[in-house]
Amino acid sequence: MIRTGMTRALARTTLTIGFAASLCASLQGCFLALAGAAGGTALVATDRRTVGSQTEDREIQVKALSNVSNALPDTAHVNVAVFNQRVLLTGEVPDEASKQKAESIVRGVTNVESVVNELAVMPASSFSSRANDSYLEGRVKAELVAYKNISANNFKVVSERGNIYLMGLVTPEEGRIAADASSTVMGVSQVVKCYQYINPQQAMAANASAASAPQAPAATADAPTVGAIPDSGVSSRPIEQQAPAPVTESAPHSANGGATM
Repeated sequence: MIRTGMTRALARTTLTIGFAASLCASLQGCFLALAGAAGGTALVATDRRTVGSQTEDREIQVKALSNVSNALPDTAHVNVAVFNQRVLLTGEVPDEASKQKAESIVRGVTNVESVVNELAVMPASSFSSRANDSYLEGRVKAELVAYKNISANNFKVVSERGNIYLMGLVTPEEGRIAADASSTVMGVSQVVKCYQYINPQQAMAANASAASAPQAPAATADAPTVGAIPDSGVSSRPIEQQAPAPVTESAPHSANGGATM
């Protein structure tokens, strides 16, 4: 957990977003997520996934969200995150049957390799809870930026009711550092590791490949990035810390239903 002077400053800053902007970004229902995927937001050249894999992940997200939203009752609130063909389901559903149905639907989407089903059987979360989750994601991402031994670009952060889910192609040590860092951010209830582990040699090869890949085109004015926050809505303030929250490992299931790592 060695930090440089410059990155230490970054670790102690976060985005303070106006309530309306937070609320808008937090409503990760099918419309916003689909609009983001269809809008052509830029792919990340420094991502350890290939550009082809990033594109595939976005296609999986579009199909999964569409299929799930059409099949479940309106009282369900389901978010879909995808990283390297692993799908994370978070949110709330009215009953166990809906939870299993959502997972079954996602397994049937082309190119899905595994599913982490973290749906909770309970009433849908409130708008204020979703706004807080959006804000909490930003706090955790800001914390990860500061750590010298990891790159924040290698992690996808998802927040649901104060629980932080971390996805990524990472080494066990990188995963531990990120989870420990996330667990101390004020407001985090639990950290769940949903990683796909690689060894250090694979990580170095993936980094080299990403660095040499052509830069993906940025989004144009006709294809806005969903959730982008205007400069007027951003300010800096110290990130509050807390005693570490519990850290657990997810239990993903392969697309054919078996457990996987």
